[in-house]
Amino acid sequence: MYQSYISGVGAYVPPRSLTNFDLEKPLDTSDEWIQQRTGIVKRHWVEGDTSTSDLAVEATKEALESAKLSKDDIDCIIFATLSPDHEFPGTGCFLQAKMDMSGIPAFDIRQQCSGYIYGLSMADAFIKNGMYKNILLVGAEIHSRGMDRTPEGRNVAVLFGDGAGATILSRKEAGADNESHVISYDLHADGAFAKELWTPGPGTGNGKEERLTTSMIDEKLHYPYMNGRQVFMHAVKRMAESLTYTLKTNGKSVEDVDLFLFHQANMRINDKVGEIMGIPPEKVFNTIQHYGNTTAATIPLGMRDAIKAGKLERGMLVGMAAFGSGFTWGSGLMRF
Repeated sequence: MYQSYISGVGAYVPPRSLTNFDLEKPLDTSDEWIQQRTGIVKRHWVEGDTSTSDLAVEATKEALESAKLSKDDIDCIIFATLSPDHEFPGTGCFLQAKMDMSGIPAFDIRQQCSGYIYGLSMADAFIKNGMYKNILLVGAEIHSRGMDRTPEGRNVAVLFGDGAGATILSRKEAGADNESHVISYDLHADGAFAKELWTPGPGTGNGKEERLTTSMIDEKLHYPYMNGRQVFMHAVKRMAESLTYTLKTNGKSVEDVDLFLFHQANMRINDKVGEIMGIPPEKVFNTIQHYGNTTAATIPLGMRDAIKAGKLERGMLVGMAAFGSGFTWGSGLMRF
């Protein structure tokens, strides 16, 4: 029997950093307002012609170095993003070409903020059934080019940053509980709430003959919309429910977990989840203050930073949870 484990971790954010003060004038907001409501202090936005797959390339290189593997060792790519290089083909194919990994399968998945945990479940299943040995799982986003960066769009624009995180899932013979391996995951979705956090256009479900029209742009339908109250309420409830279930089904408690990696959408969400579950704040590793919400990249980006900060070491039990557009949500447990 096989198990999967994370053999390498990498991440990358573009050099350009913007503090809340940089957004005060163009968005008619304030550092105090942003920090009180989100916990965000700064975020990174791309410049020039940088693409989502370009960010993924840099994160992938670091993950390969971390795993002490070469690009030729990778036999599958799973790419989670809501901000693709192009409408089609998938961004995994563009990453594949840039990394010269031709011939292997490349999947794109669109589970937004839950993308990494969904992708982790896929990679683990592929490895357990013997299909692949080393799977590159990437979450990467460029939000800065897809938001309304005017006062009208500030409630969304202040939240998001650009970045990429990559992990390599590798195959091993099933071993003891204290050895590195992905233990389990729990996945959910509820499409009844799809329009509480979404981008209406372009698309084929707008009752128009064209996927994108000038009237849609004039109405700003190509910018994301979020019902913040609904998202906050559901995120807190669902993340806590899923993570509680995952711990219980594996006979673990909050006390057994060494580190929690939550999706980074809002510091208040993470604090509330921790409060509900009785998680000591020092067990939760947050990065939202530095990067904002990088959707599918947040968990692997946090994983890389936790390693660098000395907060995540081999042998630790790690709990993960995420919630995002769809609504989609889930949790995971692994021995790092």
